[in-house]
Amino acid sequence: MPLIRDYISEHAHVLNLGGEAVRAIERGDLQTARERLSAMAEELQSHFKGEENGLFAVMAADELFAEHIEPLVREHRELEQLLATADIAEAEGQQAIRDAVEGLFEHTRKEEDGLFPAALTSLDGDQWDAAIQAWHDAHPGREMVRWA
Repeated sequence: MPLIRDYISEHAHVLNLGGEAVRAIERGDLQTARERLSAMAEELQSHFKGEENGLFAVMAADELFAEHIEPLVREHRELEQLLATADIAEAEGQQAIRDAVEGLFEHTRKEEDGLFPAALTSLDGDQWDAAIQAWHDAHPGREMVRWA
């Protein structure tokens, strides 16, 4: 499913940016860390919008899935808030970023190993169309990943 493939690709991209930011913090290169965190926040903005307005929205219509989606959305908001406010010049901000990047690995596992497979077996064509349209709406001017 192209939509799931693209969300997984976006996960890999933001996890790489987060890892690069943490490594930059470790070597004291706060400018590079800030650049990677800014890129991460930008990518997550469209990613979260696409997930929440698309896949999450169609799945949340089912109570079974809604109880799993609500905590994921809460984690999105928490990460957005942290990326907008963390002061990596301070040890506390640096640790918060380390913890958030580590937590993002767990967050993506919940989606990739739980929610996404459930979507593959549960959604119908109209629901997939709505979820895919939400991705396009959240990523103006971008195309889905093309693999040769």
